[in-house]
Amino acid sequence: MTTPFFSVIIPTYNRANFLAKALSSVLAQDFQDFEVIVVDDGSTDATKDYINTITDNRLIYIYQPHQGVSFARNRGVKKASGEFICFLDSDDWFKKEKLRITCDYIKKYPDIKIFHTEEIWYRNGSRFNPKLYHKKPDGDVFTNAVRLCSISISTAAIKRELFETIGLFDESLPACEDYDFWLRATAKYPVKLIPKYLTLKEGGHHDQLSKQFVAMDRFRIYALNKILESASLNPKQNAVAAKELRRKCAIYIKDAAKRGKVKDVEFYTRLMEKYRD
Repeated sequence: MTTPFFSVIIPTYNRANFLAKALSSVLAQDFQDFEVIVVDDGSTDATKDYINTITDNRLIYIYQPHQGVSFARNRGVKKASGEFICFLDSDDWFKKEKLRITCDYIKKYPDIKIFHTEEIWYRNGSRFNPKLYHKKPDGDVFTNAVRLCSISISTAAIKRELFETIGLFDESLPACEDYDFWLRATAKYPVKLIPKYLTLKEGGHHDQLSKQFVAMDRFRIYALNKILESASLNPKQNAVAAKELRRKCAIYIKDAAKRGKVKDVEFYTRLMEKYRD
């Protein structure tokens, strides 16, 4: 059996209504050298029924008890055999030329291990224009990755061997696991932006993780503290990460104080002071 060039991993949970569009966009690619791995994270809707209607030997279906998106992505990475791994959230979809154009850039830049593309955003069915600070970065993008999650996981293509170096997604994080991953990845590797709109994203629906958790910055603070404690950053990166941790802590403390969360205020104040210098 030959090794595919791409493994496309689609984690999903109770999104049968979205999954059909996402999976169809992969199977309809004009580049054929891929496998697609759907990791069903314990769905109780019609996801399995939909999968059973598809007869395509490029499709691998994995069902697991509900454990969260990090577990699902990691399960897919462990199963993947492709040289490069692409992720596609089940509420996003690819243009038909996504894999072909990405492959062209990979061959053009053989030393690069991380690629990502431009994307088109939709919110509740209408096109949504991102803000200037969402501009996609290129090259040494660690500073961008510290500021916000500047690489959308559904736009990325990552050389499989990179996971052996930096590890998988942090399964202790219920959200912002991609922010944590990109901190670790961009601290070590440059990124190549493919300046084409090849991924489309649908937002605004009720089951998005960003709508399920309040004060998401606490997960990003956790990720920043973790990478700072790892002592893996160079001095410039360390200063950038520490500054952003202090900024996020200050914002979180202000909100926690309003809510009367005394223990949170004390904890994040101590953490902020830890990186004062």
